[in-house]
Amino acid sequence: MDYSEASKKLVSILGLKYEPVAVTLIKNGQLPPDGYKEVDGNLRHCQSIMRARKGEVMWIPASKHACFVGASALGIVATPEKVASGEFHYNLGMFSSADAAKRMIDARPTLPLGSVIGTVVSPLSKAKVPPDVVVVVGTPEQLYWILPVAATFEKGGRVTINTAAMQATCVDSTIIPYLTGEINVSLGCFGCRRSTDIAPEEMYAGIPATKLEEVIRILEKLASGPIPKSRTK
Repeated sequence: MDYSEASKKLVSILGLKYEPVAVTLIKNGQLPPDGYKEVDGNLRHCQSIMRARKGEVMWIPASKHACFVGASALGIVATPEKVASGEFHYNLGMFSSADAAKRMIDARPTLPLGSVIGTVVSPLSKAKVPPDVVVVVGTPEQLYWILPVAATFEKGGRVTINTAAMQATCVDSTIIPYLTGEINVSLGCFGCRRSTDIAPEEMYAGIPATKLEEVIRILEKLASGPIPKSRTK
């Protein structure tokens, strides 16, 4: 796929402010691909997404993944005991008890520990290796055309969104699309809204790379009718 052309189409049709972001999980036994500069300092997965949408191309090895909550879901590090017990998120004031926070952690999809050694992240147009997931940041109206519209355009039915109070970027927008092969959306979370410049009106969509071509093809059809009609006031 021509990722530069794919990015242009997504930005143009949806009216995005920034480019979609290509995320590739570097598996155990693989080497980081050429053309990705290792980040200076430590970086959260959500921060890498928000920096990449503005043009940065980066390699974040395990040693520089700053958020242990996100990195443990990605299979990069072990889940810290305070996170696993629920104590960490309870102390943030996000749950009424540590048990409630623990149930959230227990329910989150994760990759096997040690299966991923880092991530490469870039604007979709600058992807040098095939992405696993493409993350789109936009408004509810913009992402509406991806899910539920593009997701049901040909097969109909309804879609189910899988999300939680935490881990909007790492779990909701990266791991779930990667594991299920289905598009997922997230309203954002405490961590990403505290640690990045995501706007209050923005949210995420995670598109499995295997569905990217299909999504663009459908959006091109929608761009000839429904999208401009709905935006005419």
